[in-house]
Amino acid sequence: MRSTGFRRTFATLSVCSLALAVSACGSGDDDSASGKTRITVNCMPPKSAKVDRQFFEQDIASFEKANPDIDVVAHDAFPCQDPKTFDAKLAGGQMEDVFYTYFTDARHVVDINQAADLTPYVMELKSYGTIQQQLRDIYTVDGKVYGIPRTGYSMGLIYNKKLFEKAGLDPEKPPATWDELRAAAKKIAGLGGGTVGYADYSAQNQGGWHFTAELYSQGGDVVSADGKKATVDTPEGRAVLQNLHDMRWTDNSMGSKQLLVINDVQQMMGSGKLGMYLSAPDNIPILVKEKGGDYKDLALAPMPGGEGTLIGGDGYMFNKKASPEQIRAGLKWLDHMFLTPGDGFLGDYARAKKNDAPVGLPEPRLFTGAADAKDQQVKEANANVPVDNYQAFLDGNQSLDMKIEPPSAQQIYSVLDGVVSAVLTKKDADIDQLLKDASGKIDSILARG
Repeated sequence: MRSTGFRRTFATLSVCSLALAVSACGSGDDDSASGKTRITVNCMPPKSAKVDRQFFEQDIASFEKANPDIDVVAHDAFPCQDPKTFDAKLAGGQMEDVFYTYFTDARHVVDINQAADLTPYVMELKSYGTIQQQLRDIYTVDGKVYGIPRTGYSMGLIYNKKLFEKAGLDPEKPPATWDELRAAAKKIAGLGGGTVGYADYSAQNQGGWHFTAELYSQGGDVVSADGKKATVDTPEGRAVLQNLHDMRWTDNSMGSKQLLVINDVQQMMGSGKLGMYLSAPDNIPILVKEKGGDYKDLALAPMPGGEGTLIGGDGYMFNKKASPEQIRAGLKWLDHMFLTPGDGFLGDYARAKKNDAPVGLPEPRLFTGAADAKDQQVKEANANVPVDNYQAFLDGNQSLDMKIEPPSAQQIYSVLDGVVSAVLTKKDADIDQLLKDASGKIDSILARG
């Protein structure tokens, strides 16, 4: 799953605009008769995200000016990708020429034969060799390249420094273990007035997503290394659920309202009523701009447990019907929009700062070598958030195992949602039976491929 969307403050859905509803999004027609190559692309910010929309449109305009032989038609909606409609769009021929994907989509899109093979063209992408190899590998299947990574994230622990101080905790020493987190949550909840020490998701597949992150933090895994068997019915899996159960029912540090999703938890944190929750750095500007939080109060620590953390992210793949000319044009567009250090939609930090967008959040680095050095230099020169609040996250991540989401992630998360929600809503939930049942269901999902 993507944590919240773009590096700034929104997410958009890959669907056809109304004007094109009667035709396929993936044009299949490169408009060569006019002398131009036409490409459709998705994940444009919605009109409600005025600043980001303006940036996106500016960057398309500058790209078309530099490449007068290419016409870019962008589609927007919310969010960038809906798992419920994604496969239907692919199968129905409705996908754009250049389309947004989660990291976890890559192999699936290839397996159902809906992705163009970019291998003959990828070296024309100037930035490709500068992108982290670990991220490039996500879109490489059987030695062939089918997509280009655009952003990444890793999970950590967001916490409220002000509540830590009120509860007698040291805000400069966030919890490093789950035992420490439990103790801190209990003290914060003890402040009363509806304050919650720790909150977690347990609906809309988000509970399964967080269960996976917490399992990684304990050194466990969701599926076996060969991707064929579930590995949730383990001591590490039980430890995750037992900890949630004890905080919810023994300590009363998670509040009485459960079946929460990301918006609920963000609202609690932004209003100053929540001490801690798991998230990626891109939650922070949403907490400030939309939920009433303050940058100075919000800090980020690495995942408790010290073993691992979940990483995810997104990129673009190409419609299998795209012509060679459209593929080449799309790669040029990706370079211009997202993959030029210190420039473009995600990298123009000076423009972002000028428009009061956050600069300096600790996103995982996309580039390597000189490209990374340039990107970091420009970011640091334009930082406008309290970067010291995130240093523990950056330092702690150095020793963690960075683990991608499991195969068939959304289906597995749906199964694990039921496990987490049962533990948080039923005091007498049978953890062993829940894990046994979930393991069988996940095995069935993996067997179907």
